[in-house]
Amino acid sequence: MKIEVDLNLPKRIKSLIGGSTMKIVIVGCTHAGTAAASQILKNHPEAEVTVYERNDNISFLSCGIYLYLGGKVQRLEDMFYSSPEELTAAGAKVLTKHNVLKIDAATKTLQVANMKTGEVFDDHYDKLIMTTGSSVAVPPIFGIDESKVLLCKTYDQAKEIYKTAKDNQRIAIIGAGYIGTELSESYANTNHDVTLFQSHDQILNHYISKDMSDRAVKVLQDHGVDVKLNHKVTAFTSNDDGELVIETNQGDFVADLAIVGTGFVPTTELLRGQVKMDKHGAIIINDYVQTSDPDIYAAGDSCVVNFNPTGASAYTPLATNAVRQGALAGTNVFGNTHRYMGTQATSAMQLFNYTLGTTGLTYEIAKQSHVPVKRVVYEGTWRPKYMPSTDPLVIELTYNPENRKILGAQFWSPHEVAQSANTISVAIQNGNTIDDLAYVDMLFSPNFDDPFNYLNVVAQMAVAQEAEAGHDQPRITAIGGWAKANHEDQD
Repeated sequence: MKIEVDLNLPKRIKSLIGGSTMKIVIVGCTHAGTAAASQILKNHPEAEVTVYERNDNISFLSCGIYLYLGGKVQRLEDMFYSSPEELTAAGAKVLTKHNVLKIDAATKTLQVANMKTGEVFDDHYDKLIMTTGSSVAVPPIFGIDESKVLLCKTYDQAKEIYKTAKDNQRIAIIGAGYIGTELSESYANTNHDVTLFQSHDQILNHYISKDMSDRAVKVLQDHGVDVKLNHKVTAFTSNDDGELVIETNQGDFVADLAIVGTGFVPTTELLRGQVKMDKHGAIIINDYVQTSDPDIYAAGDSCVVNFNPTGASAYTPLATNAVRQGALAGTNVFGNTHRYMGTQATSAMQLFNYTLGTTGLTYEIAKQSHVPVKRVVYEGTWRPKYMPSTDPLVIELTYNPENRKILGAQFWSPHEVAQSANTISVAIQNGNTIDDLAYVDMLFSPNFDDPFNYLNVVAQMAVAQEAEAGHDQPRITAIGGWAKANHEDQD
């Protein structure tokens, strides 16, 4: 016998006995919105949840676009981890292709347009969760609306890029953040001619140091990517042959297609002037992801994060931040019970046959943020050289010499070392020092590491550097002689 459960039964019972149900409206439903809705429906099935989404889909993993374009994932549709049908089955009212035109926080009302019929109607809420995300930061470049210039973030944009690039050999990537760098690899792997333009003197400048960037750039170049650092794109035009011309501060270049990935800006116009925002237009939240309006919560790319290495707010649009903040919003709309732990902006990428992992502050960003900082660099192997095989490993560890707390770390190796970034993330989260990391218990087996794990060793290098502070020459030898520092960095 098949038994069907009416997920809306608790709401109907409350209605019959005259009780009230909290009405929660979620605006936007990619990572943060999906996480918020799922959390609410799991713990409070009696709540009335309405989701408004401009697209016809939810939960699209834009960070997986490069995998599809490079042929590692065969179906772009696999980049969805939920669906409107799934949330509807769980008890939500999901309205895709619906655009919220206006929000009035004073009256708790919304004006919404049905993008399929043109109908405009009003709605109301008890609690509002803003998960409107971000859009590609479109630079003020002449010709940015040229048909051969594409943006890369959404499902529809990814489909357009895939269709267009099949018939174009020369691909120009504008911007060398995560998306731009990963797209460069994808197109190099599919035998395209790739030129990567970056206005800075390094790639991934928000996440890795100049030294790590130099390593990554060399790998890109070794695989045929023409990396143009310090090249600021100023215009897109066409020449007499119909080619796309990319004008830069260091000359003109031609391509068949350009893809712009110059970062993201928060989509927060609906609440402008109604809640507090930072200089980027990102919504400011408290320790419970609550805005300055107590009945409005925000999560994901539309709001700031609490960045633990500096103790200040920052705009860091990452999917990891979005899902965590979204789940917290779905919990705290019923009462602020679960604090937001903040973030270290931990992330990783596989670049050809190398793993790059990063967490916390780089040396350069710490300097810019006026945080006292020193660093040590470990260059060795991830397990003993007497093993049948091993790989080189580079770790850059940053720390505050005044309180000895760990600020960040970066990892680079052909071996998969990304999970070590997670370990350092926990250390930063907990306020651990270089002294803690130097001797924290870690497993030992020649299959995996040395008697002192490489995280122990790099921290021991920092401890030794502090003990010998004031000396000018490179001098740090790790305990037991398992590794040596290649250099140290004084202020």
